[in-house]
Amino acid sequence: MHVVVLGAGYAGVTLTRKLESSLPSAVDLTLVDESDTHLVQHEVHRVIRRPSIKDAIQVPLESLFDRADVVTARVEAVDTDTNTVVLDSGETLDYDSAGLCLGAETAYYELPGIEANGVPLKSISDAETVRQQALDAIDSGEQARFIVGGAGLSGVQVAGELATLAAEEGATDRIEIVILEQLDSVAPAFPVAFQAAVDAALADRGIEIRTETAVVEATESSIETRHDPTGETNSIGYDLFVWTGGIGGSGAMAGDRPIVQADLRLTESAFALGDAARIVDADGEAVPASASAAIRSATVAAENITTLVDWELAGGEGFEPRLQQFRFDVPGWIVSVGDGAVAQVGPKVVTGKAAKALKASVGAGYLSSIRAIRQSTELVSEELNA
Repeated sequence: MHVVVLGAGYAGVTLTRKLESSLPSAVDLTLVDESDTHLVQHEVHRVIRRPSIKDAIQVPLESLFDRADVVTARVEAVDTDTNTVVLDSGETLDYDSAGLCLGAETAYYELPGIEANGVPLKSISDAETVRQQALDAIDSGEQARFIVGGAGLSGVQVAGELATLAAEEGATDRIEIVILEQLDSVAPAFPVAFQAAVDAALADRGIEIRTETAVVEATESSIETRHDPTGETNSIGYDLFVWTGGIGGSGAMAGDRPIVQADLRLTESAFALGDAARIVDADGEAVPASASAAIRSATVAAENITTLVDWELAGGEGFEPRLQQFRFDVPGWIVSVGDGAVAQVGPKVVTGKAAKALKASVGAGYLSSIRAIRQSTELVSEELNA
């Protein structure tokens, strides 16, 4: 029997590690990813201001597993009808059970010029591009404007890094930073108290926030916007444009993020989790795309895959076993804003040194949980000195 995990993000790495412990030894386990390293995605924005953090947020995949076969290849297509995976090498993999953890890609919504002119933030290379363009504008000695499209957590963190980078370079008075958000608040999917604290942290750093402002089109030097309540249009020039305005499914999933219910089951033999799916949890709530959701969903997926594998190996007689239900119960949220952070733990919002320490501990705790001890130590140092 062959179990395949596609994607080595938070969901894929956590799922594979748990399956190593729970699957019978006779079951073959394969992890496929186009990179040979695991990237701590929620820390990529730090590279904009602290390139040295790169070593702390990349972990060789081979160091994380004991029995899984790691295949470095891009997944081109997944056929869940025939249980077949097509790789960019032309090879195919057949599976008896699969965890689809291919993550999400940046969504451009077919808006003219956005993909061509907006820099996404999905990789270290993207962050390095943002850093270089920002430094070029700062070093020019001229007035410049940096625009961030999207005020979700990623957009907030990018804007915070850019503002702090400008301050460190002594260019605060010359660099204008603007966040454009189509909805009516920053961090729109999060609690109101958290939103208010994030808004204040951005304002403290001189970042202009334009909510209810949709990006309509981009050229190489300007962005056309629409103010949704009035329909009024406007053109705003820029020197750097970072796009964090949405997520879509991977190419291997035909750009789709399928809806799965609380058991995470997409088909009889495939489970979709993490950002690769739109999960509705056991309480009927839509689960936000986030690292914490990906890690937690992987625990349930591992239990369910193992349950079904054990049942099939025993002959598959009688009724199919009952599967675990995923309930997204997260203790809080945290986001870095330049050299500071905002956290919400239960009903309480925390800022300042306490939030910054909490942010460092969350990242380090995750790395320790996947036995990346050196990277965990390095990340704490980088975060606390950010």
